[in-house]
Amino acid sequence: MTISQHNNPLHGVTLQLILDTLVAQLGWDKMAETVNINCFKSEPSIKSSLKFLRKTPWAREQVEQLYLTKIAKQPHAKTTTTRDDVLAKTENAEFVWPDVNKPG
Repeated sequence: MTISQHNNPLHGVTLQLILDTLVAQLGWDKMAETVNINCFKSEPSIKSSLKFLRKTPWAREQVEQLYLTKIAKQPHAKTTTTRDDVLAKTENAEFVWPDVNKPG
């Protein structure tokens, strides 16, 4: 029997990806301030953190929560223009007919 993961924001996200992203975005010092565990404070590394977090459910849960609140829920960059953006740019511009005699 397979359990559906539709509402799980961490579905498909590995612990290593979570750590890599947090280190890149926050750094070890900020992570250590937020989640008080020694593997983030004393000679931090991805390998030692993965080993500890896989054995310690409460710490893994805190790291996953940190990822969800700081990284995953950030608003994504706008990649497409909306109709309102186009209208705002053209609202004050005069329409000019293209010159059909000009080569393309």
